[in-house]
Amino acid sequence: MRKWGPLVAVCLGVFMLLTDVSIVIVALPDIGAGLDMDFDGLQWVLDGYALALAALLLGLGALADRVGRRRVYTVGLVVFALASLACGLAPDGATLVGARIVQAGGGAAMFATAMALLNLSYRGRDRAVAFGVWGSVSGAAAAVGPVAGGLLTEYLGWRSIFLVNLPLALAAVVLARRTLPESRDPGARRLDLPGAAAFTVAAGATVLGLIRGGTDGWTSPAVLGAGTAAVVALAVFVLVERRSPHPLLAPALLRRPAFAGVLLCGAVYSATAFSGLPYISLWLQSVLGLGPMAAGLTLLPMSVVAFAVPALAGRRLAALPVAVPLAGGLAVIGLGTLLQGVLDGSSGWAALLPGLALTGLGIGAVSPVLASAAMAAVPPERGGMAGGALNTFRQLGQALGIAVLGLVLHGGLRDALAGHPAAGPDPEATAGALASGRPPAGLPGELLRTAFATGLDRTLLAAGLTALAGAALVAVLLRRRPEPAGSPHDQSPAALGAPGLDLDRHQTAGR
Repeated sequence: MRKWGPLVAVCLGVFMLLTDVSIVIVALPDIGAGLDMDFDGLQWVLDGYALALAALLLGLGALADRVGRRRVYTVGLVVFALASLACGLAPDGATLVGARIVQAGGGAAMFATAMALLNLSYRGRDRAVAFGVWGSVSGAAAAVGPVAGGLLTEYLGWRSIFLVNLPLALAAVVLARRTLPESRDPGARRLDLPGAAAFTVAAGATVLGLIRGGTDGWTSPAVLGAGTAAVVALAVFVLVERRSPHPLLAPALLRRPAFAGVLLCGAVYSATAFSGLPYISLWLQSVLGLGPMAAGLTLLPMSVVAFAVPALAGRRLAALPVAVPLAGGLAVIGLGTLLQGVLDGSSGWAALLPGLALTGLGIGAVSPVLASAAMAAVPPERGGMAGGALNTFRQLGQALGIAVLGLVLHGGLRDALAGHPAAGPDPEATAGALASGRPPAGLPGELLRTAFATGLDRTLLAAGLTALAGAALVAVLLRRRPEPAGSPHDQSPAALGAPGLDLDRHQTAGR
């Protein structure tokens, strides 16, 4: 325990926070019915968490460098546990969404410090083992979430998916206090509060506009206002980051093709591999009538394959040029997603299994390579910024993917229902009810199955084509030859932002 206690403490926290991105997937119908939430509200249960993670990761990483990484990690565990309790006791949808956002704040504190804590705790071969285990846990957590969520929801109710975090967080706090070293960076950069605020507004307004656009119309004042706020905030973020001596994300790093390719891969990976699962779960439960556990087990082929690939082929994947597992993995995810999108009114759950297994193969290829590829694409002194940026882009990709694919699903349902007298005078409202997992009474079963299959096929088609397009672009970026020394893209550490923490040099700081 003395040797591997730090690894257990970090992996336990990271597993909890990443599992909570997806553990609610199969519980959505029960949550919607229990708290009377519509389709937009259910999307925010997922997107509020992913967005808060994306918005806070970089800023909390910089804060941890100043006040102590173990301290920030431990406080994050406590906040995560208290917010999980609030989620489990939420009396209404607004409280649940708010508690999820706070929960993600605690998760961001853990995620932002995890890699640095492992790097400080281990050396040599032990460090390689620790990062390999951490990468496998991180990659598999999202795939395990639906299965765990289905089991808990079926037998203990949807509130248990949040309350189960309490004993796990307590164990992680005890381990963290006993085994993790404390450390600070004497030359830590100042907090870029304007950049963090601008990024948060840009991401939140973009997702809000996408979610509301499908129901309110793209010319509604709320959607136009959200779009305007997103564009202005993004412009402010770019301006602030270019002028700040201590940026959250140094713009020069984004001009490195390899690093840009890794970030793009992280965003597309999360958006296409996982963002469609909530809508598959709704089809399985509200249309086919499966229970939460059966719905979670239906997704098991993806989870099993995603676990098995790094365990069986992790070393071989690491030995390949990064373009092969990253771009190739995205392509496999795209093909697997397209293979799932062959549903019709007579399809059952078994129609998904081949595509889910193929998607799991792609997840298993991408997940263990992403972090090391991000670190290798930047100067060593920018490793912390690179890791934070990758995690941010992964969560932002998931948030945007849920919003965009929800928009596609809603549109597909509306189009499939249009013109059918049984759909009622307002196909838009009927589509919204279907998407939230609560079909209107009296809707014929055949129409219900056909309409949802049509909408879900469109959703999976959009995800699959996005993954294939992302794979092609990532392959191009990662195959670019390195810039020659002295080129504008090969800048000194000073040009890449304030001097960062050399984790090897500060290995013993604060012990």
